[in-house]
Amino acid sequence: MSYSSSLLVAQISDIHLFADASKRLLGLPTLESFQAIVTQLQALDPQPDLLLLTGDLSQDGRADAYELLQDMLCPLGIPTYWLPGNHDKADVMAEVLVRSPFSPQKSFQAGGWHFLLLNSGVPGCVHGYLTAASLNWLERELSQIGDLPTIVALHHPPFLLGSEWLDTSTLQNSEALFAVLDRYPQVRLVLFGHVHQEYACQRRQVHYLGSPSTCIQFEPGSEQFALDQQTPGFRLLRLYPNGTYFTQVERSTYCYQPDFAATGY
Repeated sequence: MSYSSSLLVAQISDIHLFADASKRLLGLPTLESFQAIVTQLQALDPQPDLLLLTGDLSQDGRADAYELLQDMLCPLGIPTYWLPGNHDKADVMAEVLVRSPFSPQKSFQAGGWHFLLLNSGVPGCVHGYLTAASLNWLERELSQIGDLPTIVALHHPPFLLGSEWLDTSTLQNSEALFAVLDRYPQVRLVLFGHVHQEYACQRRQVHYLGSPSTCIQFEPGSEQFALDQQTPGFRLLRLYPNGTYFTQVERSTYCYQPDFAATGY
């Protein structure tokens, strides 16, 4: 099957922009690292057909941070969809992230696939949880879209990662999510952020994929908070209408020296 009949999606996650562009996260200027990713996106040939932002787009949840995000991505002219993470303020995002090509839609079709975006954030908490209303919405949408191959996206991973400190902040009601997904074989992929590392596993016929952050990277399998030496990145997915896909993680050349005395995660 040719590239011309496929959809190229860039999953971008955990940007952690500040309203004050000069602020740093553990010594890393998140604006600078994200600019490196944007430059990398601009150089892709072909360009992505769609950008999917899977949460923690801001570190402080302030409107100016989301305005900055729009200012950086809008010039690309790529349809952009988003969902909130635990550092985000969903209500502020909904007010600000409305400038084209940003879209507020959480259920949409593109390239022969259906996309469903969930809010797994819990105000004031780091862990994730899907409310009954969110799960009912997911079930209703899945029951109506027919056999189209489907991607479900959320911020928090629905699995333990074998990293003691990070496993305290995963999705707290994963079994409720699985109970819905198990009834709908058209679901092929579940995408998430939060983990600041590349991650992949399979449950039944569904593949679950985590994306690296555009800023700091977490060390896989660490008992305590630890940073990895990997550079910032994002995930590319090539989706075909027959439900097959190809994916790879792209890394930037951006490097920095961590400062653990600086603003904590």
